[in-house]
Amino acid sequence: MTEQAAPPRILVVDDEPQIVRALKVVLREAGFVAVPAETVSEALDVASVRPPEAAIIDLVLPDGDGVQLTRSLREWTAMPILVLSAVGDEDQKVKALEAGADDYITKPFGTRELVARLQAALRRVGGGDEEPVLEVDGLEVDFAAHLVRREGEAIHLTPIEFDLLRVLARNRGRLMTHRRLLTDVWGPEYADDIQILRTHIARLRAKIEPEEGGAPRYIVTDPGVGYRMTD
Repeated sequence: MTEQAAPPRILVVDDEPQIVRALKVVLREAGFVAVPAETVSEALDVASVRPPEAAIIDLVLPDGDGVQLTRSLREWTAMPILVLSAVGDEDQKVKALEAGADDYITKPFGTRELVARLQAALRRVGGGDEEPVLEVDGLEVDFAAHLVRREGEAIHLTPIEFDLLRVLARNRGRLMTHRRLLTDVWGPEYADDIQILRTHIARLRAKIEPEEGGAPRYIVTDPGVGYRMTD
């Protein structure tokens, strides 16, 4: 008889009992086990004794904050980290992402969205070798050949546009900050040049997005923070 694998353990760091109870139920129904912690110090102790597969961290904690905890965890682990908070300040969201968080979800949150984001982050970690060709909803990106097709039709992109799409595609489902995209595509000297990024995102969308006049299908905007390619 084959031994059943243990469900993935998810560190849940929040000092609000009702949030922890809700997350325990949501995660259990999705096939995970929640490992609760109320403080930064407790979370670090729990994670170091038996490292979890991922973490969901509140931004405001009794002895620190989620940004500090994320930064400390990133010193020794690459596990997915989702920051969960009612704080609406865009600067705090950016700080959490730049500290190493994989994603950011605002309270009150939709349970299906939370689970989907968590599963997407876990897939990225366990994805193995890079895909030579990525296909997303009719869009095909051939990384080796530097080719892009939509519904089988070739799309001409400039080298910068392709690099921008490549970074977004290889991090699909993950919210990428303006600074991260600018640094990865243009270099650190362009880290604050948001206008050049917006201009190229607009040009890239004009080429790859279907002309339906609705919301973008492939590249979505998180206002004030960055962009995400749909997973």
